[in-house]
Amino acid sequence: MSEFLIIGGGVIGLLVARELAAAGAKVTVVEQGGCCQESSWAGGGIVSPLYPWRYSPAVTALASQAQLAYPRLAAQLLDETGIDPELERTGLLMLDAKDEDEALQWAVTNGKALHPVDPAFIYEREAGLAQGFLKGLWMPDIANIRNPRLGQALQSSLQRNPLVHICEQTRVLSLHTGTGFGHGARSVSHVEVLCEGVVERLAAEHVIITAGAWTGGLLEALDVILPVVPVKGQMLLFRPPQRLINTMVLTDGRYLIPRRDNNLLMGSTLEHTAFDKSTTEEALRSLRRSAEALLPALAECRVERQWAGLRPGAPDGVPFIGRVPGFENVYVNAGQYRNGLVLAPASAQLLVDIVLGRRPSVDPKPYDPVSRNVMVRDSPRG
Repeated sequence: MSEFLIIGGGVIGLLVARELAAAGAKVTVVEQGGCCQESSWAGGGIVSPLYPWRYSPAVTALASQAQLAYPRLAAQLLDETGIDPELERTGLLMLDAKDEDEALQWAVTNGKALHPVDPAFIYEREAGLAQGFLKGLWMPDIANIRNPRLGQALQSSLQRNPLVHICEQTRVLSLHTGTGFGHGARSVSHVEVLCEGVVERLAAEHVIITAGAWTGGLLEALDVILPVVPVKGQMLLFRPPQRLINTMVLTDGRYLIPRRDNNLLMGSTLEHTAFDKSTTEEALRSLRRSAEALLPALAECRVERQWAGLRPGAPDGVPFIGRVPGFENVYVNAGQYRNGLVLAPASAQLLVDIVLGRRPSVDPKPYDPVSRNVMVRDSPRG
């Protein structure tokens, strides 16, 4: 029996496993598909919220901590596995933001480098951008990480760790509950899973659910109503023959991300289509128009790939991190919405601090499912 059973093998789940193993715990990770193949793979990897001043202080606190953690994490993973997550500090140029005063005040309050810039700066930095942008906001310290490579590096690192066991292509069938030791609390005694056609029972002292958009469904089986819903995002990949931009560029909620190999990502849509991950011609046309309106040279480039992922949307984009109400041994880390990669190292650290009884470096209350009155049905199924 493991000390910890983690359901969900995305970047957050793997980072939680990494932190627990570093503390000497034995961990099993269960993933219904392949590790880091859902939203962890599908996103752009910008290590900052888009328009960060529009988010609550709870998101800013985790984002700030994660931004400090990423350089060390990327270096450690490269050293351990030989896989470079390609953390690139390209800066983020936000064009024609309509709430510049709020942005500048947020930057002062939070000690962030954010500067108003004029057309001379914009076109000196990125001469290939479409003409007509009159103002911008420049955040020079913002990086992006190549999220598929981050996932590969994390999985490779954990596979070398004797304290961690990863079960891919393993679907959770049911979570079995019993009476816990705490007053009025229950516990999950074991989890029934289907792996390679065989039903198995996995037991652990603690269960941690980090299943992204699927988290709400898993907790509903425990009569817990967690308001995390899937929100589809579609993206495009261009492969221009030469480097077209060196900076991440954002306008009207759409962004271009340059990669080290000159690839360019264009994202993204926001669609409420339940668990439908299909791509659409409408999104392709819309994203392509946005890309060409930012960078006219892309009109000469074909779209190499289009894909979609499901973000775990929570109210106000504030994730749920902590113990699940009504259960003494079940924890959750989900609901990062558009900021899963942005917040991942800090989200994982916070949950592990809570689980292990360590003093967290950020106030846990804004994320705590109990403090946020997550609902539990009056008549549990048992």
